[in-house]
Amino acid sequence: MPTVIELIEQAALRLKQADVAFGHGTTNAFDEAVWLVLWRLGLPIDDLEGAAQQAVTGEQRLQVQQLIEERIQTRKPAAYLTHQAWLQGVPFYVDERVIVPRSFIAEILADGSIDGWLSEQTHRVLDLCTGNGSLAVLAAMAYPDVVVDAADISEDALAVARINIDQHLLADRITLHHSDGIKALQGPYDLILCNPPYVNAASMKALPAEYQAEPELALASGLDGMDFTRQLFADLHAQPDRYMTPDAVLVLEIGNERPNFELAFPELPVFWLPTSSGDDQVLLVTRDALLSFS
Repeated sequence: MPTVIELIEQAALRLKQADVAFGHGTTNAFDEAVWLVLWRLGLPIDDLEGAAQQAVTGEQRLQVQQLIEERIQTRKPAAYLTHQAWLQGVPFYVDERVIVPRSFIAEILADGSIDGWLSEQTHRVLDLCTGNGSLAVLAAMAYPDVVVDAADISEDALAVARINIDQHLLADRITLHHSDGIKALQGPYDLILCNPPYVNAASMKALPAEYQAEPELALASGLDGMDFTRQLFADLHAQPDRYMTPDAVLVLEIGNERPNFELAFPELPVFWLPTSSGDDQVLLVTRDALLSFS
C-alpha cells in the first residue's frame, strides 16, 4: 500500500506538470498537494509529519487522484474545492461567491503593527469590501472591545460572510451592511480596513485561470486599478465627520499597484506598512492626511 507522503509527492508532481497557478493559500505544488491530499483523506492539514507514513487504500488513492484532476481540469483554486481557507491560522468558509481570502491586512491585525495608531477610544471598526468576512472576524478577535461593521456591494459575498461570522460566534459584535463603497454606511469609525478591488485592466487580462475563477467585481477597478480608491477618498473627503472620528485611520491594501497609486495620488502622505510580501502592499492614511489632500 502507498503511504500518505507518497500520495502527496505524486499529486505534487501532477500539479507541477499541469502548470497550475498558486497564490490562494499556497505558493507551490507540494504545499497545495499536502492541503488537498490531507483534506480529501480527512486528516488534519497541519500535521503532515503525523500522517506521512500512514497507509492509504486503493479507494482513498482514487479519491485523491480524482480531486487532483478536478483541480487541474477546472483550474479552480483549491479553496473552492475544499470550501475552506485560512488566514493567520483561522479557518473560513469560502465558495465561488467570494474571492479566496489572502489579505496582508490579516498579518497587520495579528502582529499589532497598527496598534500605535489606535487608542483606548478605538471602538468602531469598518471592514469595507468584506468579502467572506475574514478581516472583520480577525479584527474582532484582535480587538475584543470593538464592534465591527462589515460592508460589501455583493449580496452573495455578504451571505458567505454571515456563515463565517456565525461560525466564529461573533454575530453580537459584527454587523453586515450592503453598500456600494462607503456611501450607505454611517460612522464615524475609528479604524477603517479595506482590501478593495485594485487590479488594473492590463493585469486583469493576464491573470491565470485560477484568479479568473474569482468574482471580477472583487478584483477589477478600472484602467489603472484605482477607480474604487478614488471614489472612496472622494467620499471620505466630502463627509469626513460622517465616516471618520478625528483620530481615525484607514488601512488600505493595494497589492502590486503602488506605482499606479502614487501616480493617482502623488501628494497624499501615507505610511507604508511592512508585510511578508514587502513594504508596498498595504498603506495607512490618517483622516488629517485625507483632508489635506484634494
